[in-house]
Amino acid sequence: MADRDGNSFVWFLAGLGLGALAGVLYAPRSGSETREALRARAEEGREYVRSRAREAREQASQWADRGREVVSQQKEQFRAAYEAGRQAYHEATAETGGPKNL
Repeated sequence: MADRDGNSFVWFLAGLGLGALAGVLYAPRSGSETREALRARAEEGREYVRSRAREAREQASQWADRGREVVSQQKEQFRAAYEAGRQAYHEATAETGGPKNL
């Protein structure tokens, strides 16, 4: 069993070497051209990630602003309801002569 595993590994290395050799022989560009193309692609990728991150920050900021607006509106509605309830209580207790301590 161990002999078979070792034999498979040797064939794997042989295939790897042949693949690397074929890649070098059939490469459409020289090494420096390939490195420059890789650098350019990496820079494009970097710029893409930066722009997406900027868009994500802007979107998050918009969501946060909208959340603040909704919370502010809810607080105002609650205050208005509280004041209306308080006013109704005062009016009801004034009619009956009950306590006015709110």
